Amino acid sequence: MDHLDPNVAESRRQFITFCTNGQEFAADIMTIREIRGWTPTTPLPNAPGYVRGVINLRGVVLPVIDLRARLGHGMTETNAKHVIVVVRVVDSVIGLLVDAVSDIITPEASDIQPTPDLARDADSIFVEGIAVVDEKMVTILSMRHLVDSLREHTTVEAAVA
Repeated sequence: MDHLDPNVAESRRQFITFCTNGQEFAADIMTIREIRGWTPTTPLPNAPGYVRGVINLRGVVLPVIDLRARLGHGMTETNAKHVIVVVRVVDSVIGLLVDAVSDIITPEASDIQPTPDLARDADSIFVEGIAVVDEKMVTILSMRHLVDSLREHTTVEAAVA
């Protein structure tokens, strides 16, 4: 049985998939802390355009990144159906505004391909790889790189720390 083989377990990671701008993305399930409904944010002065603002998450000021805007596809027109995926990387917690959460997937490590050379640009650092799951292309995001890119902006640094 594969599920009892420790070598198989090490070669497989679980991801939560979500949609934004009609595209399927995934994040390592170990980085996801919670999924919550859309809450209007409080804007931060001088924040990058992809930072929607902050919300109060049980007494913690949580910066919310509009994933669509961060990936260069314009701002999300929010409504009650949008969700915030709360992500924790090391000691930083951020929220990602996405259209909807879809599924949990467990692709084989060999099924995750690197980003094609033609698609590499400054923002491709956020892409860990691409997996084909049930004949759909799923872009696996590096939550560490998304959090690190947010830290580069001093106006948000205090909220992330």
